[in-house]
Amino acid sequence: MKKRENLSPETVILHNPYPQPDTYNSLSMPMYNTVAFEFETAEQMESAFVGRSAEHAYSRITNPTVQNFENRVKVLTGGIDVVAFNSGMAAICNTIITVAYSGSNIVTSPHLFGNTFSFLNSTLKDFGVETRFCDLNSEEEVRKNIDENTCAVFLEIITNPQLEVVDLKKLSAVCVDKGVPLIADTTIVPFTVFTAKEFGINIEIVSSTKYISGGATSIGGLSIDYGTFDWSRSVKLLPVAKAFGNNSFTFKMRKEIHRNLGSYMTPQTAYMQSLGLETLQIRFEKAVSNTNKVVNGVKDLKGIVSVNYTGLPDNEFYDISRAQFGDTPGAMFTFDLESREACFKFLNNLKLVKRSTNLFDNKTLAIHPASTIYGTFDEPTQIKMNVRQTTIRISVGLENADDILADFKQALEAV
Repeated sequence: MKKRENLSPETVILHNPYPQPDTYNSLSMPMYNTVAFEFETAEQMESAFVGRSAEHAYSRITNPTVQNFENRVKVLTGGIDVVAFNSGMAAICNTIITVAYSGSNIVTSPHLFGNTFSFLNSTLKDFGVETRFCDLNSEEEVRKNIDENTCAVFLEIITNPQLEVVDLKKLSAVCVDKGVPLIADTTIVPFTVFTAKEFGINIEIVSSTKYISGGATSIGGLSIDYGTFDWSRSVKLLPVAKAFGNNSFTFKMRKEIHRNLGSYMTPQTAYMQSLGLETLQIRFEKAVSNTNKVVNGVKDLKGIVSVNYTGLPDNEFYDISRAQFGDTPGAMFTFDLESREACFKFLNNLKLVKRSTNLFDNKTLAIHPASTIYGTFDEPTQIKMNVRQTTIRISVGLENADDILADFKQALEAV
């Protein structure tokens, strides 16, 4: 089914049929909880294994339930292909490994989620891939760091937890000029409201653990290929590009990288996340509505030093955030207290809000990033990443906004 222009995303999500009719006419795609699939002939088996047919052979490579989930995301986003993984980090790793090679480099910001920074700065370094950190809002810096060995420019569309925003169209223009793919983690704002392709993003990465899973039911990740990059300009994919053109990234990932690394999504996860996908937009709208109410209420509470949310008119990224994400820049914000000690006291006195990691659960979550997500990073690295000891990160859930604010108020009074 192709996306019909007159239908909204929440309608398309619900009315995207799976490829083959179910024996019992089930309204939901059944869960094919199996490892392998039987073939009627040796010839049919050979065709499946060498790629002459699209039949399923082994669930580490493809599975009907996972494929249905991928197809639903593909219809929603307009991508030419979607690959589902068993975590958001797996999606990042598989995507980068598909384009990176020993001697290549990646240009990015130092203001990244902790594990993403560690993967780029440490893990890839051991395999001969350099990461060049710079200010992605400075065209001069970006151009200076890109050279003939740059395999990608990578960013988070709203950084976690710094909440910085890059002008995507300007950055994309530089990437086009330099012949480098733009890869973006868009987890903070779901693809039902943010269209990555319109802003020049070639490969979109999403942690489906977050909004899509339907309230932290499962771990997953997505890599979405928009088919908009000329892969003949990629050192690594040039040999493939001669045969597969703009489909080269997907071909390389599906036929080699993801099957060799063994990080494909499980059918159980795909089933749960397909259900979560159906209520994604409704939950997101409620979470963002709550966030706006909570952010504006928190600003006036005693003990709050500053509040950081790109939806606030006085935020330094407000204009570019509004241009790119409208009035729905996600359901995460941060605020700063006087000290690390004050942050710990605040967290310890919460009664409703959960002290927990993760983002976009149905419940509101609070965490002190510097001592947890970035707890193993030394002080100079934390400073480089703009991670402060005084910051609390909030993921706003679906509770009543007044109840969330009341909990924050009583916890601050205890501080």
